[in-house]
Amino acid sequence: MVGGVGAQVRLAEVVGSLSLVTDLATGQPLEHGLRRSLLAVWLGENLGLEPADLSDAYYVALLGSVGCTIEGTELARLAEDDIALSERAATVDVTNPVEMAAFGLRNFGAGEPPLRRIGKVVTGAVSGRSGFMAVCRDVALRVGDMLELGEKIRQALAQCHERWNGRGGPKRLKAEGIELAARIFHVVHDAEVFNRIGGVDGAISIVRRRAGKQYDPHVAENFTAIAEPLFRKLESEPTWDAAMGAEPVSVRWLLQEEVDAVVEAIATFVDLRSPFTVGHSAGVARLAEETARGIGLPNGEAVTVRRAGFLHDLGRSGVPIAVWNKPSPWTGEDWERAKRHPSLTELVLARSSGLGHLGTLAGLHHERMDGSGYRGVPASSLPTAARILIAADAYQTKVESRPHRSALVPEQAAEVLRRRVCDGLLDDEVTTALLLAAGHSPPRTSPEVPAGLSEREVEVLGLIVRGLSNRQMAELLFISPKTVGHHVQHIYDKLDVSTRVGATLYALQHGLMRESP
Repeated sequence: MVGGVGAQVRLAEVVGSLSLVTDLATGQPLEHGLRRSLLAVWLGENLGLEPADLSDAYYVALLGSVGCTIEGTELARLAEDDIALSERAATVDVTNPVEMAAFGLRNFGAGEPPLRRIGKVVTGAVSGRSGFMAVCRDVALRVGDMLELGEKIRQALAQCHERWNGRGGPKRLKAEGIELAARIFHVVHDAEVFNRIGGVDGAISIVRRRAGKQYDPHVAENFTAIAEPLFRKLESEPTWDAAMGAEPVSVRWLLQEEVDAVVEAIATFVDLRSPFTVGHSAGVARLAEETARGIGLPNGEAVTVRRAGFLHDLGRSGVPIAVWNKPSPWTGEDWERAKRHPSLTELVLARSSGLGHLGTLAGLHHERMDGSGYRGVPASSLPTAARILIAADAYQTKVESRPHRSALVPEQAAEVLRRRVCDGLLDDEVTTALLLAAGHSPPRTSPEVPAGLSEREVEVLGLIVRGLSNRQMAELLFISPKTVGHHVQHIYDKLDVSTRVGATLYALQHGLMRESP
């Protein structure tokens, strides 16, 4: 049963999808972490590792950069684009003080006034790489806990910034005090990056140069001996399929309750990228599920919309943190980057047979009923589950603070959603059910208004009978002509008429004539 509640989900699929999220946040091409995992397994086989140790190397290679996703919160203090800064930092030798200093001078505060730029260079030098590494370690340990990957993997994930010569961090571990899975990660991570920059020769050159300093010399020597066939093999088949097929031990399938726990853990982790979104996805998931059950959707669909709620904002990792934390109005470029995040969510989940359907749904969470959403999807292509997710995200966002405003009180948020229903942006039935789920009293019905017309629709009807065009009505009501057209069609459908004359007769018959605004 692919795509349903009963669908089986592999742990490797979930971790692989999280690896893609990490690629977004660190400025690496998608599937960088997956390619790393393949190199780690093949290198481990050449080293003669047992299956259990190969499994450790596999998962550490997939998630070795996971802490860097949140490290961006620190980098955002030093540069406008933490993602671009992370990408450039991937080629820097962090054990070389001169190289690190030059990197800071080139990149920290770039494009800002001289005094502010100097301040950021000084801040970067004072806080230093040890501060960033400490963030990575803390995050990696927590992710290992949340995904229940086992103690060896958990510790190795926390050691991905350590170095063979003890000059890494944050614990200054050295030599065999570092887990073997982490030592393998050090080599394959950099080799994959430098192979893209300078081909196999570039990868071999960097590994040889850093052997005995950053890298375990035995691991480095083994890698350089087989690097050429490894990279040829890496290009021979689709990366996702190869990575899923390379899982060294028996496939671990998640129980349904484990799927819920894992998607919630991932949501919690991703929301940490901005202080304004901590707990956001959990709030959306709760509201979405309660709304789905409130309008009578089957249990399977309610569970699906809950899980999509948890995962809907994964794509935010592909947008610089400075955009999300910006108190001033967004520029055109800011808007363009932010508007991509729903499609990025869909992209990182699309490869997984167990999670892909959640990505398809989650990718619709910024659409609108009049087709004015981020991706321009029309109402006819928005299933009920998507309409629920859209309303849940809209409400939850309003009751949370943002850089440019304080959180709205619940009744203010409810009024915003009601206005959006009137303007044809949100589904009426879904929004009513969502507000009930959020604890708001049901709206008072107006028995004198027949045919289920809303107050806004009665207002539009009054203008229809006076012969105004859609554009004239739009100017009077301060909405778009497209939204007016949406209201007019709804009115005609509810009254079972197809002309202005039919609508006028109905209004006269039922006393719906109103004074013009």
